[in-house]
Amino acid sequence: MVAEDGLLYRPLRRRPFRASFLVPRRASIRRVKERLKRSVRVTLVGMIVNTVLAVGKTVAGVAGHSHALIADGVESIADIFSSLVVWRGLVVAAEPEDEDHPYGHGKAEAIAAAVVATMLLLAAAWIAVQGVREILRPHSLPAPFTLMVLIVVVVVKEALYRFVFREGMTLESTAVTTDAWHHRSDAITSLCAGIGITVSLIGGKGYEAADDVAAVLASGIIAWNGWRLLRGAKDELMDAAPDRGIARRVADTAAKVDGVVRVEKCLVRKAGVNHFVEMHVEVDPQMPVARAHEIAHRVKDCVRGEIPVVRDVLVHIEPAAKAEH
Repeated sequence: MVAEDGLLYRPLRRRPFRASFLVPRRASIRRVKERLKRSVRVTLVGMIVNTVLAVGKTVAGVAGHSHALIADGVESIADIFSSLVVWRGLVVAAEPEDEDHPYGHGKAEAIAAAVVATMLLLAAAWIAVQGVREILRPHSLPAPFTLMVLIVVVVVKEALYRFVFREGMTLESTAVTTDAWHHRSDAITSLCAGIGITVSLIGGKGYEAADDVAAVLASGIIAWNGWRLLRGAKDELMDAAPDRGIARRVADTAAKVDGVVRVEKCLVRKAGVNHFVEMHVEVDPQMPVARAHEIAHRVKDCVRGEIPVVRDVLVHIEPAAKAEH
């Protein structure tokens, strides 16, 4: 065919959507499946524990006339819904790349983390409002057995937090880590409620609202944690640079490839557990294009081989500055 400028060109044949990183290595597939399995297991454990605690705290709070314990039970119910959100986010994030999502579905984890963090903020607001309302309304002293219930809750929830948080850090999952902090927020509210009930029981008449005051104070701690976790999820959604140690490792690995003069730029962004790299690599400007192309592929293979969390590497070849003179 002849173009308007008189040059001949051959029309491009449309090919099915395909990219090198859409054909994941077997090791990568196994890693994603194992990560999903562990993440879902951790989330299910949290859901089961929260269900038991929510029922126990609510019943004990009603029977023992402790509004702080009832509020704590409602917060545990919110934990159940947050775990459901995390579970769904993990499942979606593990879906492979497709034509509409060439970089995968990893951002689903950050979305789930943002939802859970928002639920923390809402729970904090609800606890604060309920606490202030109960402070202004006269009521009886809480029963002594409610204190024992809260001690058990604090121990269980702190242990659950440590378990889930450790798994979240190991799996590098924003959603699981955020869910862990939701468990700790429950432990914090229970601890504050326990302190308040202790003050009520020791102080006697006139100190009936001590556990409500403690609940209000705990809501402030929960709100702070929710905001901090929301910021982390927001950073991942907006492609903020992850741990700079990964970028350094990528650059150091690329620099060791034969033919690479210097790594000029190395940018990394995170989507779920996967990291995507864009880098500018300097080579000898007199080098044939085919040789430079080969070096780019070697850089990509070396980085992905040395750092498994890197899903894909886009290498831009630049002429080495020292060879321009």
